[in-house]
Amino acid sequence: MVSERVCKLCRETETVSSVLATNPTEAPGDVVKRLYGHHPKDLHHNPDENRPAPSPEALEMAFKCGRWGPAKPSPLFLQAFADSLNCLDADPMSGMVSPPLMGSHGTVPLTVIAPLADVIRHCSNLIVRAEREVFFATCSWSPSVAQRLVKNALIELSRRAGQRRQRVVVKMMYDKAGAANAFDSHQAVKPAAYTSKSIQLPSPEEIPNLDLRVVSLHKWVLGTLHAKFCVVDRKVAAVMSNNMEDNDNLEMMTHVEGPIVDSIYDTALITWNNHLDPPLPSHDAPATEGGLSTSDQEPHYVDRGPGRDQDQIVVDGHAQAGLPEHTPGDPHYDIDVAAEITRMQSCYSTKPDETRLQAANRQLNLAVKKPIGPTGPEIPDEEEMTPYVSTATTHPVPMALVSRAPYGPVDSKNVNVPQNEAWLSLIRNAKQHIFIQTPDLNAAPLVSALAAALKRGVEVTYYVCFGYNDPGEMIPGQGGTNDQAAQALITSLPPNGPELELLHIYSYIGKDQDRPIHHYFHSRSCHIKLLIVDRVVGVQGSGNQDTQSWFHSQEVNIMVDSQEICGKWREAIDRNQNTKAFGSVAEDGIWRDVEGNPGKGYMGNPGTVEGLFKGVVGMAMKMEGMGGC
Repeated sequence: MVSERVCKLCRETETVSSVLATNPTEAPGDVVKRLYGHHPKDLHHNPDENRPAPSPEALEMAFKCGRWGPAKPSPLFLQAFADSLNCLDADPMSGMVSPPLMGSHGTVPLTVIAPLADVIRHCSNLIVRAEREVFFATCSWSPSVAQRLVKNALIELSRRAGQRRQRVVVKMMYDKAGAANAFDSHQAVKPAAYTSKSIQLPSPEEIPNLDLRVVSLHKWVLGTLHAKFCVVDRKVAAVMSNNMEDNDNLEMMTHVEGPIVDSIYDTALITWNNHLDPPLPSHDAPATEGGLSTSDQEPHYVDRGPGRDQDQIVVDGHAQAGLPEHTPGDPHYDIDVAAEITRMQSCYSTKPDETRLQAANRQLNLAVKKPIGPTGPEIPDEEEMTPYVSTATTHPVPMALVSRAPYGPVDSKNVNVPQNEAWLSLIRNAKQHIFIQTPDLNAAPLVSALAAALKRGVEVTYYVCFGYNDPGEMIPGQGGTNDQAAQALITSLPPNGPELELLHIYSYIGKDQDRPIHHYFHSRSCHIKLLIVDRVVGVQGSGNQDTQSWFHSQEVNIMVDSQEICGKWREAIDRNQNTKAFGSVAEDGIWRDVEGNPGKGYMGNPGTVEGLFKGVVGMAMKMEGMGGC
């Protein structure tokens, strides 16, 4: 049952962003202290000691705590929301959003399931179409195709702003842990640092019409800024899985519009924490009222209507084959999302004397340091890779932010956060099917929850990346590798019971391959973070199903209540990879080829001593990315 105190918090009229609307120069951190600092705070609360049982009364209380729009939330969604709200008793800021904005609604006009560069192509388009402001947060930042796309977009935005005789405010955040972060987790980054060879953002001289401010956030020791999101003009937001670097990852991004953008904007302010100098122009222009008044010709979020299906997108992309690809060296910005979808699909269309398999291989190799040839079968009709997925709905759907704050101490006590409770609640209350895709799956609370679901007769399917950061995951206390976690789950089940028939574990396989490739080779990996339960409620964002994300990193995740959207997500997941076709692991939890051999690079199941030894190398990887970022 949601407590009366939490219910009151959620029904207050004041939020961090509403207070800053009247006093935009105040530091968000000071507003947080004034609104919520007097409430008791217990970062080590154990929810297992008193987790309320599902009840109609709990659902009714949860319903009153959100602003759901025209669609009534499903019981599964409301129960997960109720369980997430219970975290606010111990810490009102555990979800990194003002309680009245935690439950909301909106639309998802676009979902991207594609290599990292394709995600950032969309972000670069959002940036150049900005009229007054951009807020961009990520974890790891390094010179890369993605970095150059953003840098060029900022330069183009400045040029367009100059033509309009306007200034645009840009706030950027990343995690570059330094000694100073030990004293103040938020460190302002000066131009000399953010224009250096290791960052390469544009200099003030290159963007004369932008007011750019950069902050590095890290809470020592393990409190990583792992969230990845972008908010533009308080009209659109993108929630991403990816960092800013060159890698071989398949990633996922959701573009959202509507009141949910106000929630993500509020999270942005709380994450920034310090004075906003200069203030964001949208401080008094909520997304619920349309955001900033702009010249953008795209339809309002409730007027977009149904989107194109994937087969039509393929037809349109093929008809426009030959459209120039949007690259750092040859930028081609589009006027709206529809044009972006067509341009992106045209890049995946076959060139003369090229097969569909070769086309997919070409695109998947673009930012890969070690390009490889295709090994998979030819791609048949109506199974082409479709990186940009039209997920528009005819009406807004219920949504909630289920996130978590950064936590630095080296322990596993900060578990009572909306992210974790939403995941666990959905799994506890699943009736039919649980689907997960994540780089690593080893968090102890999750593994036991999946075992319990299987014993209830719920089908569990999960996709993980072969060998993702194995040395880092071998460090004692980090949960173990994906292979170790799979074996632990399998051995926890009755050896001849029906539970094993309901469990389906897969290693990620690229759309152009017929076998998983160990992460060590940096050729084909997957960094998607997605949970879908009973095909109706989905959680997408930055949170991995590993120990780091469960107990330490700041994460931002969006929970969506829509069978239509979840269905399109699930379809696109399998369309844009070969995991389902070739990735099923053997009975012992290890992927094996037709001769019974593990994939090349398999590191085995080391004991504590060997794991600690290998973890010396892994610790360096952890410190660079904190759980793969």
